Amino acid sequence: MVRNFTMGLVVAVWAGWAAGAPGTDEEWIVLKEGQQVVGPIVAEKSGALYVDLGFDIIRIPRDQVVERRKAEGPIQPAALAAASSEADSSNFYRIGSLRVRPVKELVREFGEAVVTIETPSGQGSGFIVNEDGYIVTNNHVIEGETRIAVVLYQSTSSGLQRRRVEDVEIVALNPFVDLALLKMTLPEDVKLKPVYLGSLDDLNAGDGVFALGNPLGLERTVSQGILSTLNRNFQGLIYLQTDAAINPGNSGGPLFNMKGEVVGVTNMGFRGTDNLGFAIPINYVKDFLRNRDAFLYDKDNPNTGYRYLDAPARRRGAVTKAAQPANEAAAAAAAR
Repeated sequence: MVRNFTMGLVVAVWAGWAAGAPGTDEEWIVLKEGQQVVGPIVAEKSGALYVDLGFDIIRIPRDQVVERRKAEGPIQPAALAAASSEADSSNFYRIGSLRVRPVKELVREFGEAVVTIETPSGQGSGFIVNEDGYIVTNNHVIEGETRIAVVLYQSTSSGLQRRRVEDVEIVALNPFVDLALLKMTLPEDVKLKPVYLGSLDDLNAGDGVFALGNPLGLERTVSQGILSTLNRNFQGLIYLQTDAAINPGNSGGPLFNMKGEVVGVTNMGFRGTDNLGFAIPINYVKDFLRNRDAFLYDKDNPNTGYRYLDAPARRRGAVTKAAQPANEAAAAAAAR
């Protein structure tokens, strides 16, 4: 019998642990609402996992899974809590430990989460972080703009459909790490597919990555490469360096690992050179999202990520010699 899993059903499988260490084919699965499931995966479909509990098989929708890994030994409740503590307490974004798959499969699954950002002065990229319509992009993509539109690309029975959303607000800005958070007001018939945020812990120089965005306005362009280094320093900030092609228009788009998890936000490259692209590491992005209240945007508030310099002080009663002739000429002209 196959049972559908719903979020109202709490599934925690501890019977297998009581008998000792699990088999090597078993996986530990953490769900959005904090439930954990342990058991062998008997089938994987595009939209669901099928887990054998020993007495039953349950179907778990993929969009409810935030983490999965091989079960290598007994896991205590404290360890489960620690392992899932990285997620934002409000479940603002999704994290996961997905499996490695070919790039074409990952683009097909996560491509809808990548959007085009349009402003009167230009175009960039962004990606959807949750189903409520929140989008991460670069600060420089929207800098100085308040009229912002987002173009969605959604799969339909006849292929991709292009949807333009013009009701977009700026939620938070951090120009010092070049990040911005936007929110769309969605039409009722639009359902979003957010990305998963990954980790740098298991990344190394030489690992494969790919970027998805809109370079030079060429929508939904995929470029693949490797991580050249994980710790390139520019002006006191650390960047990921990649040889995947990054061009104007890619800014704000996601840099994926080979599991389809976002590990960086592409934001710059050197013109006139090849194979030099850079991305903001995902740990900066998670910190920005967790602390988004500190960066809330208000066009009338000077404390919204913009730095204002004090005007130079004026010496009292001082008139420079260079200014005196001009002052005298002005006085003579006024007298005439």
